[in-house]
Amino acid sequence: MQVHQKTFAELDRLPIAQFLEQLGIGFYKHSVVENYKLTRDKLGTGINGSVIRVQRRSDNTLGALKIVYKNAPRADAEVKLHAFATQCPHVVRILDVYENQYRGRSCYLIIMECMSGGELFDRIQQSKITERDAAKIMKEIGTAVQFLHNRNIAHRDLKPENLLYSSKDVHTATLKLIDFGFAKEVSHKGLQTPCFTPYYAAPEVLNQSVRYNMSCDMWSIGVIMYVLLCGYPPFYSATGQPISPGMKKRIKQGEYTFPADDWSTVSTTAKELIQQMLTVDVDKRIDINIFMRSPWIAATSEVPTTPLVTSRNLMDDMDCLKLTQHEMETALTTMRVDEPTSELKNPKTSNNKLLARRQKKKLAQLEMGNGGGGEEQSNNQQNVPVVSQNNLRDMVP
Repeated sequence: MQVHQKTFAELDRLPIAQFLEQLGIGFYKHSVVENYKLTRDKLGTGINGSVIRVQRRSDNTLGALKIVYKNAPRADAEVKLHAFATQCPHVVRILDVYENQYRGRSCYLIIMECMSGGELFDRIQQSKITERDAAKIMKEIGTAVQFLHNRNIAHRDLKPENLLYSSKDVHTATLKLIDFGFAKEVSHKGLQTPCFTPYYAAPEVLNQSVRYNMSCDMWSIGVIMYVLLCGYPPFYSATGQPISPGMKKRIKQGEYTFPADDWSTVSTTAKELIQQMLTVDVDKRIDINIFMRSPWIAATSEVPTTPLVTSRNLMDDMDCLKLTQHEMETALTTMRVDEPTSELKNPKTSNNKLLARRQKKKLAQLEMGNGGGGEEQSNNQQNVPVVSQNNLRDMVP
């Protein structure tokens, strides 16, 4: 797919239909069932419900349907950022987008390519890998992140569950990044909203008063690479809580080790690369372009073929990975912080009850009149939002 010459910021000015058209993605307002057969096959779970398998009627192409409600704070941003990112071969493609109603609510139905190969660590758990295999996997992840970062986009939720294979074929499957629910274009002010999973969260993200930028994605890559090389995360919760005070302290201070039993045969180059990403000092943490230029990534054919203990450690505790994922998702729910907004609400459409009562009072005063003469009263009427009595009954309890 040819990469669009315009930046995301330039395209973002367009309405969503035109935005998607520029990227060669269909946008439709008729019912999705006219073009796709919906199945009961659940592929995953998103914020707004299950992701299900669908089949295109015209050619039987399989896809995955995800719901994004339009009244969600960043609905348009998620659709646009994901669509823009699908120009990268290591990001799951969007096939079509529908604007429909679901359970009485306006929503976008995103039809994506079906990633039938499953999650990254589900596959690793079932097969033995070498250090060279791990390097090739990290190169695929890095390619996706490099595409985003070089276009001033941060993913902000990098974790194993968001890395899926396109098929079950171990030789031809492509690893792709999914879920752009927390992705954001990075301004010069940085990112302020902590949206993350604690096991893969950078120290600066854990301090909600500190701004952070794309370097938090690099920290997440470092944690994923650590797990990939040994089968367990560098930081852990000793108490069983999703993110305990002790674990939070270890993340903030960058306290982790490379236990000899599992790391003695791993190359020094790989361990040094992890250290460059898991450093607490943001100014010293490498960026994605330096990561991709590392010999361990740039020349994967020269990486040792040393067998890793990853699959063995994952298999020793079959429930460990699922429990970890559950704890991370629980922590995400409790740790997300909404951004303050300076956006002014439209008084004609706002559901603010206090504002509605004030509008009702003003309308009553205008209807009664004060006998003060026409021109001033006329000007006042022009400055008062026109709200019908029917709307008032809907707005006022």
